[in-house]
Amino acid sequence: MAAYASSMPFTGCLWNLALFGTGALVMRGAGCTINDMWDQDIDKKVDRTKLRPLASGQVTPFQALSFLGLQLSVGLGILTQLNWYSIALGASSLSLVVLYPLMKRITYWPQFVLGLAFNWGALLGSSAVLGVCDWTVALPLYVGSVAWTIVYDTIYAHQDKVDDVSAGVKSTALLFGQNTKPILSGFSASFISLLAYAGYLNSQGIPFYALSVGGAAAHLVNQIRHVDLDSRESCWKAFASNRDLGALVFSGIALDYVGKSLSLAF
Repeated sequence: MAAYASSMPFTGCLWNLALFGTGALVMRGAGCTINDMWDQDIDKKVDRTKLRPLASGQVTPFQALSFLGLQLSVGLGILTQLNWYSIALGASSLSLVVLYPLMKRITYWPQFVLGLAFNWGALLGSSAVLGVCDWTVALPLYVGSVAWTIVYDTIYAHQDKVDDVSAGVKSTALLFGQNTKPILSGFSASFISLLAYAGYLNSQGIPFYALSVGGAAAHLVNQIRHVDLDSRESCWKAFASNRDLGALVFSGIALDYVGKSLSLAF
């Protein structure tokens, strides 16, 4: 969206997409490593996670720590390709990545903290392209994306709700209980509204509203309506389908950018 607003050249946009795509892959992997290191004792008590490398003993804590060091080194290398404002902004998110696994021990809202960590790229992408973060657009996009994370990770957490009770793990799945679907509908509406608002402030075009906003709204309605929260298979299928939702959001933004770039070129 920042590339669209600033009319960034194709080459610059592609370079930033490559950096952020690689960075997201590496740092989400680092987050998973940190999560598994914190949770290895809990994972042993949960049927779905007891075969994870650390929980099952296939990998030692030292090996996991060494791998984490490699992941963070690669992530740092990618971060240093950005401007100093973005380097500081990106580094400030590391505390959220480290603290997230602890949250399930002390609060029923670990999904909220996960959302804060996972969606930091909404702020970082703005600063990387514009030199500073355009908070007017980036903040509603960020807050809306946090709401979306709560939706899909609550569905994910419903897979383990029985084991989580015995393991002493907290989650929004346990907090919302039988009210999960109406509550997630509210968070979904918040996501769609804030996404549309960010688009309005960024002067996005028709493809954004048709695909990013309309497509995401239809997907969420279908997802929440059909998921069986008492079925692990159904929860996993609904959770994984959010990759398609993300693709819809990206497609609308990308088509807007391409359309604007071509109109400027001719």
